[in-house]
Amino acid sequence: TNNITLARNSSNIEGNAADFVINQQGISITLVYVDATKGWITTDTGNSSDAYVNDYIVATGGTITCCGDYKIHTFTGPGTLCVTSGGTPVGSDTVDYLVVAGGGGGDSGFSNRAAAGGGGAGGYRASGYGPSPLQGLASSVSIQGYPITVGAGGTQNCASNGANSIFAGITSAGGGYGFGGQNLPAPAGGPGAGPGGSGGGGDYAPNGTPGAGNTPPVDPPQGNAGGNGNEGPSPADPSSVYPAGGGGGAMAVGGDGPGASSGQVGGAGGAGAPNAITGSATFYAGGGGGGVGRPCAVRTGGPGGNGGGGTGGPGAPGVSGTAGTANTGGGGGGGASQAPSVGPGGAGGSGIVIIRYKFQN
Repeated sequence: TNNITLARNSSNIEGNAADFVINQQGISITLVYVDATKGWITTDTGNSSDAYVNDYIVATGGTITCCGDYKIHTFTGPGTLCVTSGGTPVGSDTVDYLVVAGGGGGDSGFSNRAAAGGGGAGGYRASGYGPSPLQGLASSVSIQGYPITVGAGGTQNCASNGANSIFAGITSAGGGYGFGGQNLPAPAGGPGAGPGGSGGGGDYAPNGTPGAGNTPPVDPPQGNAGGNGNEGPSPADPSSVYPAGGGGGAMAVGGDGPGASSGQVGGAGGAGAPNAITGSATFYAGGGGGGVGRPCAVRTGGPGGNGGGGTGGPGAPGVSGTAGTANTGGGGGGGASQAPSVGPGGAGGSGIVIIRYKFQN
């Protein structure tokens, strides 16, 4: 802002008959007089930023906790990771991350038999502290602000996909919605569960197909497909409970709705993945369980996948699937279906972004 001018006072500076302007912030300079031709010449320069270099990353943002020599920034909503020192390889110059998107919502059941599929889990992407097949590379950082997006869970009933979570160009896709006949036409333009980080579960065949997982594709994959529903032998058969499929999870596909011989339970949500980035292992990105139709004490909704997946609705009038757990990316449970009313699905759980790096030794 304010340059320094060294007046030459009739002597040359660096061989020039002109004043010398210092216009670099934080600079120091040493000049020595040598002769009438050269006058004053620069013999040494240095910058204040060169006097001390922090070997470790320094950053602010989110909720900050420590685990030994590591700092952990947890974002349960939007924010900014502000990096004020990029560190060096001697200390730390990369961060580990966990980026989980919002889970898909479970749909409502349809008619007096057809239950709805569970929502798919939000996409799961991590650089460490979890299952090795799902681990990506740690991310380098520089001095700047990194906007953080934490995806919301998908809505229930006429369900929607979960929203994406983003950190430093790493995007986890929202989970796909579970499908039920109530969702005609589906948001994607036709019958069938939504694709996403993990796909949603389908309702009974042949009306609905499960949603694809790992969409859009990344490597390692961020999730799995949902499960199929089952139509049963005939509408007149009491065993035709039309169990719906479970939503996919980070570690496994969603379970199919069982056949007529064992059709008292909806398809299970796909298993989520454990991750210990915070210092203790926690499961994330479990799929929502599928619902079932028609009342019976032994007909229960499919269990949600560990990692926040909601349970599917049981075969009882108007009973809803449960919501996915907040900040896990779990899919919502599919709605049950039984006259005179159909049960709504559960909303998807919101996502989470966690950043970890070494800050001391």
